[in-house]
Amino acid sequence: MYSATFIFDIKQSDEDFYELEQEIANLAKETVGYLGEDTWENADTGRIGAVYYWESMDGLQKLMKDQKHLVAKTAQSGWLNGYHIIVSRVLHTYGDGAIPHPTASPANC
Repeated sequence: MYSATFIFDIKQSDEDFYELEQEIANLAKETVGYLGEDTWENADTGRIGAVYYWESMDGLQKLMKDQKHLVAKTAQSGWLNGYHIIVSRVLHTYGDGAIPHPTASPANC
């Protein structure tokens, strides 16, 4: 299993930003092996983190090569004060089962 964490600070957002963000989120959901996502916002700084999960790198690589994703990457400096992406291989997940999560399965919990 793999995750891609997109951490960013919004400079300014407009309708185009939210439209493209939604289109990319929809594209992610349609890729092979997509499992789900988590989104976080730091109340003190406004920094946002979105973590997407896939069964393999295939779906993540397809998303990274998609034309809309490439457009967003090119246009990001108009909307963001910066971003950082972390691609990780998930080795284990744990939990008590009380919180539904895309990575939770009988083999992982």
